[in-house]
Amino acid sequence: MKKIALLTALLVMGGAALMANPSRQEEKSLEELTATGPVGVREILERTTRKPWRNEPFVAGSVGGTWNGAMTEDPKSFNHLIAEQDGTTAGIVGATIEYLITYNVVTREWEPLCAVPEVIINEAAGTLDVVYTLRENLYWTYYNSSRREPVTSDDVVFWYNEISGDPDMGSSAYYQQFVVMPDGSEAHVDIEKLDNRRFVFHYPRIVADPYLSTNMDFGPRHVYEPAKQAGGADGVRAVFSVNVNPQTIPSMGRYYITEYTVGQRIVFKRNPNYWEKDSNGVAGVYPEEEILRIIPEENTQYLLFKEGAIETWSVRPTDIDELVYKQNPSYTVFNADGSLSARLWTFNQNPKNKDTPQYEWFTQTAFRQAMSCLLNRDRLISQVYRGLADPKLFIFPEANPFYDQSIVLQYTYNTSKALQLLSSIGMRRDANGVMRDAKGRAVEFDLSIQSETADVLDTASVIMDELSKVGIKVNIRVLDFQKLVEQLFSTFDWQTLIIALSGSGIFPSQGSNTWPSDGNLHLWYPNQETPATDWEARIDYLYHEAVYTYDAAKAKPLWDEFQKILLEQCPLVYLVRRQGLFAIQNRWDFSNFYYDNMNGAELRHIYLKR
Repeated sequence: MKKIALLTALLVMGGAALMANPSRQEEKSLEELTATGPVGVREILERTTRKPWRNEPFVAGSVGGTWNGAMTEDPKSFNHLIAEQDGTTAGIVGATIEYLITYNVVTREWEPLCAVPEVIINEAAGTLDVVYTLRENLYWTYYNSSRREPVTSDDVVFWYNEISGDPDMGSSAYYQQFVVMPDGSEAHVDIEKLDNRRFVFHYPRIVADPYLSTNMDFGPRHVYEPAKQAGGADGVRAVFSVNVNPQTIPSMGRYYITEYTVGQRIVFKRNPNYWEKDSNGVAGVYPEEEILRIIPEENTQYLLFKEGAIETWSVRPTDIDELVYKQNPSYTVFNADGSLSARLWTFNQNPKNKDTPQYEWFTQTAFRQAMSCLLNRDRLISQVYRGLADPKLFIFPEANPFYDQSIVLQYTYNTSKALQLLSSIGMRRDANGVMRDAKGRAVEFDLSIQSETADVLDTASVIMDELSKVGIKVNIRVLDFQKLVEQLFSTFDWQTLIIALSGSGIFPSQGSNTWPSDGNLHLWYPNQETPATDWEARIDYLYHEAVYTYDAAKAKPLWDEFQKILLEQCPLVYLVRRQGLFAIQNRWDFSNFYYDNMNGAELRHIYLKR
């Protein structure tokens, strides 16, 4: 039962490591891998454990012990606003805050976290209100201090209006504060304080998923308001820099941040004041502390897991022989079905690059369709993921209420079809086998990935190899995260890239800053003043109509057409959905541990074996 971050789609970059992987298996042909794949998959699943969460209650555990983990890079800040744009920072800050509510993917119902929600619809006026009531006795507390600041409606109202709602802050949550009215104009969703514990969001029109866009986390007003008054947006961003004493950071979450040593580690201590309590009255998490070591190289992390120095490991395909086939009593490997989301391959159609041949190619639908036809997902599944993946051929995952199994991508691996599509826009191979466009230019472009995980480098290498067979040259560019963020949000000078967007699309209206053409995460051409193409204009219309259609039967044909257009136009070409393998040290009691494709690894209630 994970919190769904609904106010923005955080970037999660698919990465790659350039060094040779010493545990890489001997290369086999696609035919060999495909022939042995099913047997290998069956053996792997037989040697691992399946334990999906099905809404079982959590048992009371015992406090004690240290949870040891690892992260690949230092946080950029401990600032709640900056956490919106940096995944590492978000992971750290998230331990000290809480969302208002959470979505239970098993029961498909919203449940309270730090607030209880209620929707009030006024059919006659065509408006909707969402009222939240904060839990009693919520506090911002400080480590080793008696200081307690109440969490009140003022915190939420301030954050919504003065942080998320101030365009100078650059918060992607800003876009969630507006709805498109029937006449095409935009209207603001206002927030109103009712009393110290209650506040209400006023929607100027009825929407399909009001909890989705009002659920939020927030920082402490008593810290950020003086900073804004003194220094504006820069003052807010300067709060809780990496140079601050982390013990001065208040928490209403499960942990306090108590220590940070640059390039070495971050230490958390459990928050005994957390609101959630087990049947024995124990608040929050059970481990007394969590230590995250900063280790950039994933093979080093892997060695530490095998030594028992860190608690969990997301098993890579190259680890299977060692972790799954070689029995080891110190840990257990769990398996899960294919993930709901997948990395994607996308092409830059921003007119800032209009003087390049790549822009001419990428803006042609037939070219993007041809690239999709040259993407050999079967090879990726066999060669990169050892058979433990499924093709991603649809927009919405199965858990989405508007998923339709008949709405699937038609441009799957087919070299002949790809050549026909390329020929239709004047691209043909010359006598030397080089693909050239109608102007005689060799077809060549960059494929950017982040320097993080080996499987993305392997994926990029497969794409490069498949395209080389038809005379197209792909140059793999391995960049750090900040460079990719700069290219996506500022310079727009990338060509193609492999990327993942957080969130699995359980709700069709997710992606409000990705699907509409004016969104800042409309990856292939963001922040459009008006739709650049007829099909993007149609997507805008369908999206905005559907998110304001409360009746599911009336919304379905809108979402159906929405999915079909995206699958036809191929602005985003999804890759594969990896089946998860997750290893955890056996010193932990697994009574409260679950692992599945809906929730990931459930670790919030884990405790040491007695």
